[in-house]
Amino acid sequence: MNLDKYCYDGSKKFKIDKVSRKETSLCKDKKEAIKRMNENLEQIVTLQQKLYADKTEGVIFLFQAMDAAGKDGTIAAVLSCLSSHGVYEKAFKSPSSDEQAHDYLWRIHQAVPAKGEIGIFNRSQYEEVLIYIVKELWKVQARARRIPEEELIINRYEDINNFEKYLYHNSVRTVKIFLNVSKKEQAKRFLSRIDELEKNWKFSESDYAERQYWDAYQKAFEDCINHTATKDAPWYVVPADHKWYMRYVVSEIILKTLQEMDPQYPVVSQERLAKFSEIKTQIEEELNQ
Repeated sequence: MNLDKYCYDGSKKFKIDKVSRKETSLCKDKKEAIKRMNENLEQIVTLQQKLYADKTEGVIFLFQAMDAAGKDGTIAAVLSCLSSHGVYEKAFKSPSSDEQAHDYLWRIHQAVPAKGEIGIFNRSQYEEVLIYIVKELWKVQARARRIPEEELIINRYEDINNFEKYLYHNSVRTVKIFLNVSKKEQAKRFLSRIDELEKNWKFSESDYAERQYWDAYQKAFEDCINHTATKDAPWYVVPADHKWYMRYVVSEIILKTLQEMDPQYPVVSQERLAKFSEIKTQIEEELNQ
């Protein structure tokens, strides 16, 4: 599956108003998309088991999106099939007082997976750029008062790029996925959360308040992706207006990443195989007594 149209690795510019949020070019039929996704999940499970056994590389699948784009549902649909051994999700909400007392990447580093593990980041270090730009939080930082806004944000882009490069050099990949929902579709999903009782818990007044910053967030996402898309830590911008298509494409991204990592079950030495044979003989003798 060719995912180049969705991939940004620094070789091309991302223009958020030039990409479709509702196109379904890789699979136009919902039924077929679900079938393909389930086939992908079978392969993903096998590759994750090999990754856990291999313990030579780790990987972070990082999700960013506007509210109601479908992060939680996509993570559940695509990644809940994986074993709880070596796979975990971290949701980065507003930092605690303890986290605020440290540098902004401190809490991110605590969640970095070990080799052999998969880390799922529901939001991430990019909140510390996006929100800072949109809400102008740089103004409340002591050091920021002494430097231009542009310099503070550029410094953060540089920090994040260096952090992801550091992880890559230490055998932990970062794959970043932006679920790109339209403003109209977000409105429909908000209405659904209000109208359907079983979805009321998903909606809060703050969701609607954030919608008022839509244009600022769109620009912030565009700038952020263009400044941090690299070959070793690429961004994938996935059309999110059709949930079935979004989830299928995400399954393709995860499968592609694991296939490129190519984990293998460890090879057991002849010495250990000989020892296994001895143990097997002893166990069989015990059973025959």
